[in-house]
Amino acid sequence: MTPTIAPRFRSLVLLLLAAAGLLLGGAGTASAHAALTGSDPQQGAVVDKAPAQVSLTFSEAVSLSDGSLQVLDPKGERADTGEASNVSGTTYAVKLHSGLPDGTYTVAYQVVSADSHPIAGAYTFSIGAPSSTSVSVADRTAGGGAVGWLYGIGRYVSYAGFIVLAGGAAFVLACWPRGAGVRAVQRFVVSGWVTLTAATLGLLLLRGAYTRSGSLGDVFDLDLLGQVLQTKTGAALVSRLLLLAAAALFIAVLFGAYEKRDDEEKRDLTFGLALGGGVVAAGIAASWAMAEHASSGLQPGIAMPVDVVHLLAVAAWLGGLGALLVSLYRAPAQTPLEADAVRRFSQVAFGSVIALVVTGLYQSWRQVGSWSALTGTRYGQLLLVKVALVVLLVGVAWISRRWTGQLTDAGVAGTAGRRRERESAKAAARSGSGGSGDTKRAAQLARQRAAVDTARQKRERNADPNRYGLRRSVLAEAGVAVVLLAVTTALTSTEPGRTVEEAEAAAASSSSAASSATGVVTLDIPFDTGGSDGKGVVRIDIDPARVGANEMHVYVQRPNGRAFDIPEVKVAFTLKSKNVGPLPVVPDHITTGHWSASGVQIPMAGEWEIAVTVRTSDIDQVTVSKNAQIG
Repeated sequence: MTPTIAPRFRSLVLLLLAAAGLLLGGAGTASAHAALTGSDPQQGAVVDKAPAQVSLTFSEAVSLSDGSLQVLDPKGERADTGEASNVSGTTYAVKLHSGLPDGTYTVAYQVVSADSHPIAGAYTFSIGAPSSTSVSVADRTAGGGAVGWLYGIGRYVSYAGFIVLAGGAAFVLACWPRGAGVRAVQRFVVSGWVTLTAATLGLLLLRGAYTRSGSLGDVFDLDLLGQVLQTKTGAALVSRLLLLAAAALFIAVLFGAYEKRDDEEKRDLTFGLALGGGVVAAGIAASWAMAEHASSGLQPGIAMPVDVVHLLAVAAWLGGLGALLVSLYRAPAQTPLEADAVRRFSQVAFGSVIALVVTGLYQSWRQVGSWSALTGTRYGQLLLVKVALVVLLVGVAWISRRWTGQLTDAGVAGTAGRRRERESAKAAARSGSGGSGDTKRAAQLARQRAAVDTARQKRERNADPNRYGLRRSVLAEAGVAVVLLAVTTALTSTEPGRTVEEAEAAAASSSSAASSATGVVTLDIPFDTGGSDGKGVVRIDIDPARVGANEMHVYVQRPNGRAFDIPEVKVAFTLKSKNVGPLPVVPDHITTGHWSASGVQIPMAGEWEIAVTVRTSDIDQVTVSKNAQIG
């Protein structure tokens, strides 16, 4: 980095850090992934008579399909009529059959949020009194299994294909027009088009199974595909395929008519190609923005254009980086990479980094919203990893920029003059040998000399220490970029931190309201056993929360509110003011994420400490506690 740029860059970093503090410190409300924020009947509730319907409220609008909302009786039979509908705002309901018997009922849901991600979960409520149930929803996951794994790979590959396609073409037009005639560069850009097209077709076929059945056998279900085409995501994928047809025409011109023109004519064509290619690239980038996080929640009218700019900047930087790497390693001696081309890419990359920082700050504020969500949610933690990788990538890029500043045309492309001299000598040799009549022998000798000369030029070119250092640093950049792209792909399919906190706040508010209305004590206690998948929230309902026998229900949920099973849950009651306890209670497992115990005896009134021991694996265990007034 040159001395004139460094002070400006430092000032920019300080300004952006200050902006980050203001944005994260003064965040308002928004959402992206849908999360269940309320239900009627509520989770774990015991109602006197069967309700006419079950309603669920989400943090944002969701789309329903056949079987999106199901209510199952204790035997696992459908208790609903199957007619799920939107009753108001973000509340959806399904009617129940009349005359339902007493017992514990399971409500299972699988919907698609406005940002295209499937959301699934389940909870129980009881009519009359709790009972055992044969229903297990442990395998009811959204976007999991083999289909989810393939869909995740498809998302990663599609992003990589776009970056290679758009960034490689931009590198040729903006930095190295002569590269249009280099076979390795052509293959690089075309491989991006092929990869993106194949991945988009794969995502379109997988979409129905991904959001609904989760079965690989449904990938080629034409009825399911027809339903997908009517969704926002299906329309975005089809639009991307149509734009890729236009991109194929652009590639044909870039590596056809454009490559055959001389330098003067190329300059005349560059603006038109850049304009047309830019429109196509922006359209393809918009196919992500119109169907994912940017399209829902806070300020979608601003978020979608910002998302497009962000993705284009990523492509210009990382895709151009890949094209530079290919050029440094695979460019033939007859068409060496000029130092000016490397310097032009350095300028493009610097501009892309500035665009990435500005748009990334806005996206982070929009999806995270607070410092607690930045450190306390999986989305925020992945975002911190991404920021660390970007910082590392910028550091390596700064090293590359130093090597770029030391390059000279003599070091990178100076062999061209020597090549022309040797070609003249070979031409003279061929002319002389022609007089002897042994034309065939002369031609063979000339080809051998040309091959030897090309090998010598390559050795001389690669012996340049500046070029060697640049190649090593660019290769390191590319390695970090691959990991960065994987983390970014994971971020796009992770529930934003802002939504996680909103769902937890809504659940706590709902529990508080229920407690004040019914006298039931409800405690939500977060836990973290420290192991894999060890974070969650344990909810305890104590009814009627008075001296004598009580009914206790224990629910274990993931941070996003979805129920899940763990190996062991134990509860202990301690009244420290009277030196009573701990009184151990081991509840019985009822269904996924739900345990209960009847006849829990509370001997006297007071502020009891309720300690819950949660074990998520053979070795990962934690005890968390909370106080509650009982009696």
